[in-house]
Amino acid sequence: MTKILVVDDEPAIVELAQLYLHKDGYETVTAGDGIEALVQVKQARPDLVVLDLMLPGLDGWEVCRRLRAETDLPIIMLTARSEDVDKIVGLELGADDYVTKPFNPREMVARVKAILRRAQGPSAVSGDGDHLRLGDVEIDVPRRVVIVSGEPVVLRAKEFDLLLTLARHPDIVLSREQLLDQVWGYDYVGGTRTVDVHIAGLRQKLAGGQARIETVWGIGYKLVVEADD
Repeated sequence: MTKILVVDDEPAIVELAQLYLHKDGYETVTAGDGIEALVQVKQARPDLVVLDLMLPGLDGWEVCRRLRAETDLPIIMLTARSEDVDKIVGLELGADDYVTKPFNPREMVARVKAILRRAQGPSAVSGDGDHLRLGDVEIDVPRRVVIVSGEPVVLRAKEFDLLLTLARHPDIVLSREQLLDQVWGYDYVGGTRTVDVHIAGLRQKLAGGQARIETVWGIGYKLVVEADD
């Protein structure tokens, strides 16, 4: 059974999330603070974490940062603030999605389902078991491995899917909306800012290789390959 870790210091929020997650067949474990959340991740080994930002002691930002340094475990952040800065910071730290309090529990469950479907199912990007080479950048699609200048680089799941989508359309500009649809899925409820955040991370990891991602202002991105000197 798929297991969800719900991290929040408000018992009413935890009970509401558990109620609706149980209705959809999910097992749940809970934590009331950041330290307990990290312990539960190691002990309970959940499939996804619903993580409140404003936690006592170790806050949600730091928990997310520590989890992301060690795992690709899907994370949905809960925030009582509606300002975009919280959402952007959360995504930059590696969260997969966010929900603003007070939230509709059915929406929260829908987002859990969507993220698990992308994380556990086939890649959102169609693949045919091939290997792609773009200059000195190699993409092993079946193994989801990327080599840059002879060295393997570690990509998060969405970074790999994003790279693969761009690599299969070299020198073609893809809009942020197209990338959202192809990588995150048409039912993704977040904004295009998440594309920019993942592109920034992907660029850092491709640095030094011959394949680079160019910004086409006002439209989107394209992958280009530099020729050998």
